[in-house]
Amino acid sequence: MNFERLKEKLEILADAAKYDVSCSSSGGTRKNKKGALGDSSVSGICHTYTEDGRCVSLLKILLTNHCIYDCAYCVSRSSNDIKRAGFTVEEVVDLTINFYRRNYIEGLFLSSGIFKNADTTMERLVRVAKKLRTEENFNGYIHLKSIPGASDELMQEAALYADRLSVNLEIPTESGLKLLAPEKNRQDMINPMRYIQKGIDQYKEEKKIFRKVPKFAPAGQSTQMIVGATNENDLQIIKVADHFYKNFNLKRVYYSGYVPVLEDKRLPSLTTEVPMLRENRLYQSDWLMRFYGFKAEEILDPHMPFLDLEVDPKLSWALRHLHQFPVNLQTADYQMILRIPGIGVKTAQKIIQARRFQVLNMDHLKKLGAAVNRAKYFIDFNAGNAYLRYLTDINLRKLLVGGSSSKFHNQFSQQLSLF
Repeated sequence: MNFERLKEKLEILADAAKYDVSCSSSGGTRKNKKGALGDSSVSGICHTYTEDGRCVSLLKILLTNHCIYDCAYCVSRSSNDIKRAGFTVEEVVDLTINFYRRNYIEGLFLSSGIFKNADTTMERLVRVAKKLRTEENFNGYIHLKSIPGASDELMQEAALYADRLSVNLEIPTESGLKLLAPEKNRQDMINPMRYIQKGIDQYKEEKKIFRKVPKFAPAGQSTQMIVGATNENDLQIIKVADHFYKNFNLKRVYYSGYVPVLEDKRLPSLTTEVPMLRENRLYQSDWLMRFYGFKAEEILDPHMPFLDLEVDPKLSWALRHLHQFPVNLQTADYQMILRIPGIGVKTAQKIIQARRFQVLNMDHLKKLGAAVNRAKYFIDFNAGNAYLRYLTDINLRKLLVGGSSSKFHNQFSQQLSLF
């Protein structure tokens, strides 16, 4: 094996893969067995930093950056003059096993440029996963990027060996996709997603009847949308996400701020900043829809199609609906408590439990984990709350903005070096 050439390939194809952010591995349930390698049931595996500072990583690479398509936003587009490289199936398998044994990684995230056609590319990706599972007894996490237009037979096989599958929508709207990637067809992206969704539903039904059923994409499927490459507003983006959550049972929708890498009259200029704060607000909106019971049309509407960059979406909603506040923590239902700025899911659950045994006050709220600097303006206690005099104050927004700070930093996180 030519180690120097392999290292060069890895540098090229790991760098090309950094633009795909949809590599979370939560939800894997493939446990280790005697004589096997890896365990995807470990929670929180992803190529990122966790809240407590741990770096948990996947080997995140492309099989190849050769591509037959000329998508304007993609660094691997066919017309771009870059170094090209490609791994063999055996090279990806060897890298994964060797890196895992050295404790560099906890799983594999494998995507690819599309060479020759969709089925040829998907067949190579499936061979990697199959070889890892059946020949190397690898039970670690595997995330395969599904190739739009791939056959149902290949998607079926991919779901048997991979923990998670994902097809990137790339651009939120079909018109935007036609503008920047006229060779691609939105329906080719939707068909594999629909097939996987049906397969997961069928697996769940069979699991109720039969004790042992072959795993079928046990960590579900996800997708990614590029934000800022075209002129869609935030309302359009979160409505697309809402549609796919409801109709395709996606685990996650990822939002990737467009990184200017190529000069093209259809794209923002190369000096345009990556819209990281906008991306952050979209993730917060996504969280509200998934865990807080908000509907897409509640977060934004045609009269306000863009998210407020100064305050988070939940606080923005509260400031537009002051007539629904204050909320009495002793009597309000769970869904309304969830809508109070500064109170998260876990804190809301603790409030429901704690109020059964005592009358709550501000000190209790702090101990339960609420961000009191925001929540104090929107809640009422049986004993009263002096901060409620600010609820109708025209300067309430300034008070809230001035009293909060963001952990958000405007930076583009790259994949960690494996050497």
